[in-house]
Amino acid sequence: MYYKFSGFSQKLVGAVASAAYAPQGLKPLASTESPALIFGTPTKLASDSPAAVSYSGKNKVPDLQKLFQKADGLPVHLKRGVPDQLLYRTTMALTIGGTIYCLVALYMASQPKSKK
Repeated sequence: MYYKFSGFSQKLVGAVASAAYAPQGLKPLASTESPALIFGTPTKLASDSPAAVSYSGKNKVPDLQKLFQKADGLPVHLKRGVPDQLLYRTTMALTIGGTIYCLVALYMASQPKSKK
């Protein structure tokens, strides 16, 4: 005798062989043929591209290594001169200004409103 799970009674019930081997919810095997091509354009494989990418720019890494490793007493974030100083000072000004703004907002929020 063959059994299958009944979705109605939630129990195993007797069944014929064809119903036992094709349970509910399962579909027959899908075809093994590939689906039809949607776009007819060929694809470019990574292996078809040139092995080495040519870059015509100059390698700046050795020059920057010399600049940053120079023992001149400056911190690394200020070694490139005026642009670094401007970025550093702007960042510090915004940080200090934001801190003061937060403290003022906290002070104002902590004061009770006067009823008139």
